[in-house]
Parts: sequence; structure tokens; C-alpha cells
Amino acid sequence: MYVDVAGEGTEKKGRGLGAAARTRLVVAFLVAGCLALIGVAVAGRAPMPSDLEYVQSGHWVYSDALQSALHVDGGAGQVDARAGVPAGPGSQVVQGGRSGYVVDRSRISMFDKSTLGVESAIAPPATETPSVLEVAGGPYLVYRNAGRIVRLGDPVATVAAGGPLSSPVATTDGTLWVYRIDTGSVCELPRGAATPTCPAQLPAGHSGLPALVDDRPVLLDVTADTLSPVSKDGLGEPVAIGVKLPPTALVADTSVDGRLAVADPDRNQLHLLDTAGLGKDGPAGHPVSVDLPKDGRFSGPVATAHVVALVDETRNEVRTYDSRGSLKSTKKVPGAAGRPRLAHGQDDRVYVDSADGSHVLVVDGESGSVADVAVDEQARHQAATPPPAPPQPSDTGSAPPPQQQQQQQQQPPSRPAPPPVARATPPGAPRNVNASASDGAIKVTWSGAADNGARITAYHVSWPGGSTTVAGSARRATVSGLDNGKSYVVTVSAVNSAGTGPGASAKAAVPGQAAGAPAVTLTAALGGKVSASWSAPDLHGADLVHYLVSATGAGERQVSGTSAQFSGLTGSVTVTVRAVTRYGSGAALTGSPGKKTVRVPSGPPTVKITHVQGRGAPDQQIIVTVTANGNGAAATCKASALGGSSPSVPCSGTTNLTISNIYWVGAIPVDVTITTSAGTGSDHFQGTPAFVVVLGPLALLGTRRLLKKTGKTEAKKET
Repeated sequence: MYVDVAGEGTEKKGRGLGAAARTRLVVAFLVAGCLALIGVAVAGRAPMPSDLEYVQSGHWVYSDALQSALHVDGGAGQVDARAGVPAGPGSQVVQGGRSGYVVDRSRISMFDKSTLGVESAIAPPATETPSVLEVAGGPYLVYRNAGRIVRLGDPVATVAAGGPLSSPVATTDGTLWVYRIDTGSVCELPRGAATPTCPAQLPAGHSGLPALVDDRPVLLDVTADTLSPVSKDGLGEPVAIGVKLPPTALVADTSVDGRLAVADPDRNQLHLLDTAGLGKDGPAGHPVSVDLPKDGRFSGPVATAHVVALVDETRNEVRTYDSRGSLKSTKKVPGAAGRPRLAHGQDDRVYVDSADGSHVLVVDGESGSVADVAVDEQARHQAATPPPAPPQPSDTGSAPPPQQQQQQQQQPPSRPAPPPVARATPPGAPRNVNASASDGAIKVTWSGAADNGARITAYHVSWPGGSTTVAGSARRATVSGLDNGKSYVVTVSAVNSAGTGPGASAKAAVPGQAAGAPAVTLTAALGGKVSASWSAPDLHGADLVHYLVSATGAGERQVSGTSAQFSGLTGSVTVTVRAVTRYGSGAALTGSPGKKTVRVPSGPPTVKITHVQGRGAPDQQIIVTVTANGNGAAATCKASALGGSSPSVPCSGTTNLTISNIYWVGAIPVDVTITTSAGTGSDHFQGTPAFVVVLGPLALLGTRRLLKKTGKTEAKKET
């Protein structure tokens, strides 16, 4: 509204304000008062933050195509501001009282919301996409995997939470609440605090999700399926929610008409949990459950005072429900393919950004209706439209001189200045830093860090007791000469012309030597049974964790002792045994394999006597020829007769068994037995062995002379 008071006052100087002027002033004061009341009403269900003159209205989105942050007025459905800020695709924009922040994986660029100019850029503490919260004292960026919280409000700070975090929530007084996934602790970071405190703890083995009910923190225990209020004194009395939830459940940031929205992605359901019994020692009402599309994959939910919104990523559409579970609206998300992003605005609307930032869907927090704002199209149209003509002077003033009018007409329209480019800053932290230990050494690998405007010239690798520098193109390094059994944390940081960026550390690694190969012994029996035993190998001073034992056709198992039994096996079976050891808190080391192969018998063994022959002096032997069949198992055979026996020898197919130093006359009994792990078999012979004459050297000489003499006599007779 334009109120011209100066003209009236000038014209009627000395007489006070005229009636028209007084009327206009009254209207102006009434409008200002109404606007103030509207500002209080927009604040919703909680008091307005004391440090903000107004609740932050609307929503900022980053357009990949325009390389700009654009402000969307959710009520009007219009783009009303644009700040040119170079950033990577898929960047987020979050706003504070006076500044906006474009957040990508390698930098956080700050721009002034009044001038729309870039002011500075800082490096984030991690390269993951953070969760963002616009609240008093903030905004906040929560890097969940890294366990870091960045407060962009006053004072600016990066707070270490100590471990991985769940999705955060924040009350209107600026207190941030997070859940430590690794310890089960519920922690708060009050406005302006530098260190979080953790007043509540879930039992070991339980998983939790924080949320807000009437601007008070609560914790949903998805293991026990209970809901508990959280205070500085710990967890309050839990209330059963009346539905079974999986560990993958997703909870809304705040309640909707006294119910807390929870999405079950395993069963594709939306549950609206009754919160009336919290803190009142009363039972909770029955939950309202809504079936979602069976083949859908969902993100969200996000709740306003009266509406729940979530995105079906399979169909790329927004779905809204009221607190009774009634579907209010569905709408496709326009723009490029990709994962849309939901945000809960301080004006109690839900904003859904398309993957490329070209569209924003605005969900009305009262009715659940959804409107599309074509962000890129509006911004381009505004840039192509000439600026409006300057306001004409009032009828009480005089027109500018003709020369000035001509200059105004000839003056070309000013073009907007190009957005400032953020200066180079030290690199971001390297990504995916991993360390693997070996004998006296650690190999560390990483993915490249963001260069932040200047080429990375080197990577600095450090560990307790030493450091080294490798080329900027390197992605791995090996640190040798380390002590086995000692824990080392290796840190990698990138270097460019602007300085050295933040370091990223791998998990602690402990060098050590893997165990040797165990000596394996096997026996096989009928029914596909194989028994394995082994001797402990050289552990090289490490602690034994367990053995990994595998058999052909039976998979792998963990064994704490030195034996294992298998069943249901057939054919040739190889058993492999490896010792798994650990030095202190280091990673497990898998030792060299010990192997042994055995054939599993398909039935009991059989043997058949095919021939028995005897030899006289000097051998005095009976030789028994058999056909042996172990039916897949190793077999031994033995023959016996007249109190003598052959040695037990391996037998398969045609085999000779020799009984030595035996004397006989006429028919004799001969018995043969075959033995395998599956049992024994036998055969019997009764008869006279075939006699074999063994001639010694003297006997052979006498025979030759006799033959010669006989030959001469025959010749004389013929003569």
C-alpha cells in the first residue's frame, strides 16, 4: 500500500494534517496491526521465536538449470526472489533470519537475502547430503553418517555428536534433538550450546526415532513398539502404540491433530498413532492404518498441523492425508527424473522440490491441496520481462523538465549484474576413506575430495607416529613398518592453493599376520556323513575368534572347537578349514586354508575271490586274487587261511593278497574281508589252490642238460 502523507503535510503546513491524511494514517496503522496479528497466527501451535521479527515465510529451492537459489511464496504460488549462486546439481537451500545458504556436497555458500549477493563460502564437515532444519538459532545442517551438526546461526559452529545419527527434530525454541544410532542415546543441543547432552537412553538392542508432539520431544521405540516422552530427566513412561513396526519405519517430524504419522515401508502402510495417553498414564487409542500402493517406495512422511504428506517415489507423486487417514490429494511431481525432496516450512506448508529444482509442489497445511509452482519457467519469464516504469509524480507535484524527460526516455534499461562467483577455498574432505591391515602395514584408499575452486595438488596421509604426502591424482597409499597388534587411525586430507582441507579418517586398523593352515583329517560314512577334525595352526600371537569350516555342497559355518560333522553329502567332498584371528580391537584376519578330500560311500563294500594259487618252497605262499569295490569309499582288504593271514592293504578293483609261510595239503578254506568307513564285506573259498612250481637256478641248469642229452640220444637212433 502506498500512503502519500508528505504531500498533504507540505501543502497544509502550519495547519496540521488534513482529514484525508489522518484517514490514511489510521488505515496504515490498522493494516500494520492486522499484519502483526497474522504473523502471530502463522506461527501456528507454538510461540514465535524471540530473535526473529517474523516467522520465515516461503521456501527456497535451488535450480540446477539456472544455477540460482529462488524463493517461492507458498501462499501466492510465485517466485519472488532470485540469487545467482554457483553450486552442484541437487543442492539444497536453507534460510536464516538475514541470510540464505546453498548447500552442496563440497561447499556451503552464504548469500544475503536483501541484496541477493554471495557473501562467503565454507567447507562442510562431510560430503554427504545433510538433513536441514529451519528453526530459531539456526538453521542447522545435520550430517547423519558423520555425526556432525553445523549451526549456521549465531554463533556459527560445527558440533561433534560422537556417532551416527537418526533424522533430527527441533522445537520452536531452537533446541535440536537427535538419536545416536550406535549407542541408543537421545541427545539435545540447546540453542547456542557447543556440546550436546544425552539425558535419555534406550535399552541395548533397541532402535528409536525422535519426533515432536505438541512441540515436545518424544521417542518412538520401533523394537518395543512404544512411544515415550523425552525430558531432561530421561524417558518418560512408555505407551504401547498398538501396531508392530519394522526397523525401517519412517516417522513424521511432528504430530497432526494429536496423531503421529509413521510409514511402514515393509508392509506399505501409513499408521496414525494416538498420542493422547503420553504423560497421562493412560492407554493410547487405536491407531488409524491406511494401505499405501503395494509396489510403492516412499519418502517422508512430513506433517503440518492438519495434514500428512509423503512421496511415492515409484510413481513420482505426492500423496496427502488428514489425521483420520482420508486421502486428500495426489499430484505428480514435474521436472527431471530423480528423488524429490520434502521440507516443512515455518509457514506450516509442505514444500516438495523436484530433483532438478525446476518445480516446487506446495501442500496447503490446512486442506492438503497441492499446487505446482513452475520455478524455472517463472524465473525465465521474469528475467525476459522489462522492469516496470518508474512511478509517476503525484498530482500535487510538478513534472520533470523536458530535458530530464528526454534523458529518462533515452536511458537504456539496466541489466542485472552477474552473480558474484565464490572465491576458491580449501578442499573438502576426501570421501569413502577405508583402511585394510596386513602384516606390519595398512593400505588406505579414498575417493577424491571436492576441489572448491582450485585444483587439488596433493593428499596428506597421517597416522600416529608418521605422515606422508602423495600426488593429487592418487587414491591410495600403503603405510608400512607398523607394529603388529597396535591400533592405528589413518587420516587423509586434500591440499590446494587455498590451503589444506579437513581430514577424513578411516576406522581404526590393526596390522597383524594371519594364521597358518590347519592340518585336516576326514572320515566318511554311510548316509552322507563326513567327520572333520583339525589341529590348531600357528596364530602368530593373535587371539582366535573362530574357525571357518566349509564342505562341498554344505556351505560355510563358524566353529569354535576343532571338529565338525556334516551330513547329506555325496561323491567327492573337500573340507576347508581357516582360522579367523584378531589382534586386540583390530579387524578380523582370515588365515590360510587347510584342505582335505574324501569320497562319501554310497553303500557297504563288496569283495569277490576270483582265483587262489599256491607256491611251494622256497616261497610257501598262497596268492588270493580278488575284485574289491568300496562303493565310493577308500577300502582295505585282508585274506586268511589255516591260521595265517595277509597284510591289510588298500584294495580297489583287481587286487592280489599274499599269505606267506603257509603249508597245506589238498583242499583248504580261504576267507577275504574288505573294510571301509561304511562297514565291511567278505567272501569265502573252499578248495585246492592251483599249484605253481618254482624252479631254482640249479634245477633249471639240470633241466637244460637233460634236454640236451635227450636230444643227442634221439639223433643217434635216427642214424
